[in-house]
Amino acid sequence: MSQQALDTLLALEAIKKLKYTYLRAVDTHDWELLETTLTPDCSARYDGGKYSFDDRAQLISGLKGHMDSAKVLTMHNCHHPEIELCGATTAIGKWYLQDLVFNQEQNWMLFGTAIYSDHYRFSDGEWRICHTEYERIMETINAPIPTSLSFTHNMFEHK
Repeated sequence: MSQQALDTLLALEAIKKLKYTYLRAVDTHDWELLETTLTPDCSARYDGGKYSFDDRAQLISGLKGHMDSAKVLTMHNCHHPEIELCGATTAIGKWYLQDLVFNQEQNWMLFGTAIYSDHYRFSDGEWRICHTEYERIMETINAPIPTSLSFTHNMFEHK
């Protein structure tokens, strides 16, 4: 295997790890970890622009405003990565998203799918997300949360 092929594989794996870390940070409300996955000028356009942020501070503040509660539980899974290196320091990627949200404060739950489109930048020895967005494929919302659904564990209530 050539050094160029090896470097490409290592970059692709680093970008995959970056996306997985981003998702874990969101679901665990680890805002400091999330910050490490984003460039300072990172922009985001979620749900076709319904939720839009123009830099990292706005993005983290916006997510915290929607999710930073022990009564908001989320699961974001991304898979089927299609990542393309555009040069030594830039890449783009598409991911299939499945998300599940329980908002116990407002008594609704959501299941959805979407396609993420990301832009990545390599600097200071690390890949980071510099733009992220998704377009919904489908979304269902159930309200109220069925009374037969019980939560037997909530990591945020045990911290």
